[in-house]
Order: sequence, then C-alpha cells, then structure tokens
Amino acid sequence: MTAHAEALRERIAGELVAARARTSGLTDCLDDAELVRQHSPLMSPLVWDLAHIANQEEMWLLRAVGGREPMHPEIDTLYDAFEHPRSARPTLPLLPPADARRYASEVRGRVLDLLDTTPLTDSRLVTGGFAFGMIAQHEQQHDETMLITHQLRRGGQALSAPPPGPAADALSLPPEVLVAGGPFTMGTSSEPWALDNERPAHPVDVAPFFLDTTPVTNAAYAAFIAAGGYEEQRWWSQAGWEHRQQASLSAPLFWRREGGQWMRTRFGIVEPVPSAEPVMHVCWYEADAYARWAGRRLPTEAEWEKAARFDPATGLSRRYPWGDGEPDHHHANLGQRHLQPAPAGSYPAGAAPSGARQLIGEVWEWTASDFLPYPGFAAWPYREYSEVFFGSQYKVLRGGSFAVSAVACRGTFRNWDYPVRRQIFAGFRTARDAETDRSNRADRSNRRDAGL
Repeated sequence: MTAHAEALRERIAGELVAARARTSGLTDCLDDAELVRQHSPLMSPLVWDLAHIANQEEMWLLRAVGGREPMHPEIDTLYDAFEHPRSARPTLPLLPPADARRYASEVRGRVLDLLDTTPLTDSRLVTGGFAFGMIAQHEQQHDETMLITHQLRRGGQALSAPPPGPAADALSLPPEVLVAGGPFTMGTSSEPWALDNERPAHPVDVAPFFLDTTPVTNAAYAAFIAAGGYEEQRWWSQAGWEHRQQASLSAPLFWRREGGQWMRTRFGIVEPVPSAEPVMHVCWYEADAYARWAGRRLPTEAEWEKAARFDPATGLSRRYPWGDGEPDHHHANLGQRHLQPAPAGSYPAGAAPSGARQLIGEVWEWTASDFLPYPGFAAWPYREYSEVFFGSQYKVLRGGSFAVSAVACRGTFRNWDYPVRRQIFAGFRTARDAETDRSNRADRSNRRDAGL
C-alpha cells in the first residue's frame, strides 16, 4: 500500500468515526421515548435518522462497493426517504432504538473491514474514496438534521457546548466589501468528494458588486422589525407577503418579546437574543424583505461563490475563502463546536480575498438563486441526490452553519430548501450593484446598523 493510499484510508476512517461519535452524542442524550417521538411534523423521529444512516451506509458501501448480500432487505423501504414523507414516518414499524443502534454498529464494523481491503482505484465509485466520503457526508448532514430536531424539541436542555468568544475587531470592519467584476471558475471538477450538483467547473462572468462584510445580525434584523418591516407590504414580494400573512410571521422563529426585549429559545434554554450574532431561523421571504427594506438585495449564488472563492492575485478559485487548506477552529465555526453562531466579524483568519468574513460556518446563507443544474451537469451516482430537486420551487443556500461538519462544507457546496423553511439554521447577507449611488442608501444603512 502506498503512503497516499494509507493516508486516504486513515482520513476516511477518521471521518466515519467522527460522524458516528456525533450521531451517538445526539441520540444517547435522550431516552427511548424521546427518540421515537416526532417532535415536529417537519422532522423525522430521531430513531428513523439513526437507522436510515446505517441503511444508506449498508446499501452504498457493503452492497454497491463490497458486493455483499443485504443484511435486512425487509427494512429498505422503511428507510427510503422518498417512500415516506417525514410526517408519516412515526406510523411505520421502525426499528426500536436498541435495534437501530445494533444495526448501525454492525454495519460500521463491516464497513471498516471493507475499507482495509478495497482498492480505492477500481471504479469511479471508489476512486479517491468517493463512496466512503459520500457516506461520511451523508451521516454528518443527518447529524445537522437531528440537531434541528433538538432545537424543535420541547423540554429541558439535553446538549451543551461552550459559547464562542467575542469578535475582537468587529467594530473596525467596513459594512461591505467590493467584489470586482469579471469571470471566475464556479463549481469544481477536481474536488474528490464533491457531489454531483457542484460539478462541473465552468466559467461565470459576474458584474462588480458590494457584499455585506458579515451576515446580517440580530440587531440589524430587530431594527427591521421595529421599523414595521413585517407590516409594510412594499418590502415583500407578492408570494412573500401572502406567506407572511398566512403563516402570521412577525419575527424569526423561536423569538418572542418579553419585558421590552427580544428573547429566544435555543436548545431548551430561554435567553436574550444576542445583538451581535448573525440572525438565524428566517425564511427566504423574510431575508428578501429585509434586503428590500435596507435598499439592497440578496446576492446571487454566483456572486456568493465569487466573493467566497475567487483570488484576484492568482486568478484562481480556492477551495475555501482562506485558501485550499482544511478548516480548523481558527477559520470557521463548524461541526457543532458551539451551539450557536459566533458574533459577526469573528474568524479573521477565515476571511476571503474580498474581505468578507464568515462565509463558511455560522449560518446557511439564502441567495437569490433557484436551485438549478450547472452547464454540463450529469446526475451521479443517483438522480435522487440533486436532479429531482432542480427547479424554481427551491432556493439555494450557501456557506454552511455552525452545525455543519467540515467534511460536508466547502466553497462549492450547494444546499437548497423551500423559501418558507425557518427551522433550518439559515440567515443571510445582502448585496448591491457596484453602480448603485451610495448617497441614496444612507438612511437605510442607518436602519441596518441600529441596535436591539
């Protein structure tokens, strides 16, 4: 075995073990009754996620890569995400928690044995360890989903993590950065574990624009609320206004007004809304309305990626805003290290060449773009990962959140959801065309900078 192959196997094993440790932490903290309960019709019972993770791992690694016979073929349809909507999953004959854990453990043991003996060059599915990396990403994505379920769960605190530190130079940052116009390479054709919707790399020409240096904060969003942003139809698209009325939106999800201040519920804790944190749990329509109120707009997906990846000094697109090196705790707030976003302006070491900060981690950022395929897109290794979701009904989110693992987050990674979704860890930042007359925006910029 070459040193490269050995290092790749070690990385794969490490990612699989890290994902399973996180899965265990999210499920071992609750009793069986909590695991089988559906805490929201928007989410699966946690025990379904647990067995689904194992079933996908068995199907793709033990069966597709290893050629093994199915361990429990009778449960495949129970854990097929396309067979049963989330709201119906509690009615299925799911594996009890102990059986789900036993199944997951048995699959994992066999997978690690398979990893030791599988040449990682025999087919496209295993070249570069793709199938193993896909499964590590899949588990971490479900870990984020399970963390969302924890946020929706009623009851006391079950999870804990240290809070992030303050942003030392946040007050000295400019409110926005200029991203130069011109072509750049969007997407990737070389990232070994990139998923199909990130491919292929292709040139995109972007006009110059200004982008918020950081995500929009709770303080700025509270100013929008105080100014009557939810009551004035002129700030909302027609579809957004209809949804605002139908859903009775008046503040981000989990916010409420108490004693003259905004409070929020965060993983079972009720606390004052931190003014400096990026706003979170807002839907696309709310983000779009805020941007209109501020005299700005949401960035397109291409604008977001250029701001995050393009290095004008080299003319190349980086893997991450800070470069090609893997993220660590100096670069971004990832991996559930904290159970909340860090204050806006944190992580100067993770800044992009454009000067924008926190483009990776903190909150998923809504963009103006629909979820569509790139030119030359080819579904692989299965249509249901991306292709069946393409269309105008989904909006693209970029950047990841504090709940995203580094293995499932990079400068090319694309997320998508319905524009009404608020339970996800999503926020946004705004943009404007470089030709916009700044003097016409001064009063609304003052509104954005107002405090809680």
